[in-house]
Amino acid sequence: MSEVIKKATRESYGEALVALAERYENLIVLDADLAAATKTGIFKKAYPDRHYDCGIAEANMMGVAAGLATMGMIPFASSFAMFAAGRAFEIVRNSIGYPHLNVKIGATHAGISVGEDGATHQCCEDIALMRTIPGMVILNPADHVEAKAAVEAAILHDGPVYCRFGRLAVPVFNDPETYRFEIGKGVVLREGMDIAIVATGLMVNEALQAADTLAQEGIHARVINIHTIKPLDTDLITAAAQECGKIVTCEEHSIIGGLGSAVAECVAETCPVPVHRIGVNDQYGYSGPAVELLKAFGLTAAHIVEVVKNAL
Repeated sequence: MSEVIKKATRESYGEALVALAERYENLIVLDADLAAATKTGIFKKAYPDRHYDCGIAEANMMGVAAGLATMGMIPFASSFAMFAAGRAFEIVRNSIGYPHLNVKIGATHAGISVGEDGATHQCCEDIALMRTIPGMVILNPADHVEAKAAVEAAILHDGPVYCRFGRLAVPVFNDPETYRFEIGKGVVLREGMDIAIVATGLMVNEALQAADTLAQEGIHARVINIHTIKPLDTDLITAAAQECGKIVTCEEHSIIGGLGSAVAECVAETCPVPVHRIGVNDQYGYSGPAVELLKAFGLTAAHIVEVVKNAL
């Protein structure tokens, strides 16, 4: 049995920027004094003339990114999700979203898996915030292969894009030779008709493990990877509702305003079925090892299995 490779998607982000820089000469990277953590330091080392440290001033960084975009650049404004989406929200809304500028936001360290940094840095509200901005695309890749593909997809998209990356190393399950990323299109990873498990980010791997466990007990779950939360693949979600009759959503984000809310909204309008949301339940996180926090908040394959059985 081959060894499972693990990699944090924040590392994939930094590597992708370097790999794509030669092809896209107008790609510029901004950071807010966090280049070592966001991994844009990799880009800074390779292309020092195209990397700008804006200091601990995320709102100003978003304004700089907006200005660069008006001059034909493709800026990636990088910071922790809490600062990129939270602290800088008003500038993102008014200076990037409102004029629909071609700015890409690289938000790392999202979710509970930030770990020991604690509640102040564990951003579980960023997807909800970005969903409210008209025209904002939200990408939340599940592994290294998908994250690198998402960065190029963001570059090719004309308009603002919020890219969500994690701190924790996660298993790589996509095949780099065959994987294709398309904004707005979900991916069916397992076929099944008993129930649909709709997951995003690091929860996709947990959903796959849960489906394998359920299959051993004769329960066949359809696993859908939603790497684009906005625009949502409503056709795929509606088909899952119609054919499976029940849906479980899984995300490393608040159950309010994130993937679970998006799926519930879609299903309510197109094919009402029960939707069971797995995520952070309207509470703050706390400091602790990332893996232990994921267990404590029920963001594991074992908990998905439990919720699916209860749903059935």
